Amino acid sequence: MFSVIIPSLNNLKYLKLCIESIRKNSKYDHEIIVHSNIGSDGTIDYLKKNNIRFTHSKKNSGIPEGVNIAAKKASKNYIVYAHDDFYFFPGWDTAFFKEINKMTNNLYYFSGTIVQNGQVNLDCGSSIETFDEQKALMEYKNIDYYDFQGSTWAPHIIHKDTWNKVGGFSEEYYPGTGSDPDLNMKLWREGIRIFKGLSKCKVYHFGSIVTRKYKNHPTIKTESGSKGGKIFLLKWGITFKFFKKHYLRSDSIYEGELSNPKRNIQFYLELIICKLNYIYLKIFNPKLYK
Repeated sequence: MFSVIIPSLNNLKYLKLCIESIRKNSKYDHEIIVHSNIGSDGTIDYLKKNNIRFTHSKKNSGIPEGVNIAAKKASKNYIVYAHDDFYFFPGWDTAFFKEINKMTNNLYYFSGTIVQNGQVNLDCGSSIETFDEQKALMEYKNIDYYDFQGSTWAPHIIHKDTWNKVGGFSEEYYPGTGSDPDLNMKLWREGIRIFKGLSKCKVYHFGSIVTRKYKNHPTIKTESGSKGGKIFLLKWGITFKFFKKHYLRSDSIYEGELSNPKRNIQFYLELIICKLNYIYLKIFNPKLYK
């Protein structure tokens, strides 16, 4: 059905749980492809032993490059991007499938609803050691949320033809910050106006496990701070925040296909601030993005 792409960096315990949740809680049979960065914690042996397709980089290639490498191996028509510290709740794939079946073309970007570290506050543990799976499976059904405009970035699904047309993730955002909104901007420029978050596609997110693990590590870089935001601004002339607010209209109740931004006083005032910041970066940090 789907090709589920999961980048992972020495995070085997969470990767196992993520894969197990996909296999256990999916209605359909999906192709799972992991990109293992480094993989010195037993990840490679686990993937081989369990016949899970994977690609491998001996160094931390970052999320954009890792996902792009793995996506080239995808044999299905739909690409799902996921984090290795997700737990997929039952119904996640049927929600995506039903939404895709409503479409008459491939001009869409659907994403899921994040539980615990996202839109929905349901505490079933902040780590794999404290995760109460039984509680999660009992209580997720009672979550009353709405379909929303915009994107949670991950998990997301787009057609493989669309993914290939825009070139997947942009690798200048190494190790990853900024690549998600950049993908959305590339899709916007291709004419896609359906950016919809699905309330029935739910994942539990432990959140920033690897980032915290390797914080201040001398050689393994997992966080770029404000660099991704600066690259986005230099590349597109506006900020993440401006794009999410005025283009994607993120987090508001889904009302259908998006239109061009409303150009009112607030729009132009915030646009001027974007342009001033853009000029500043062009003068003082022009080599950040060419």
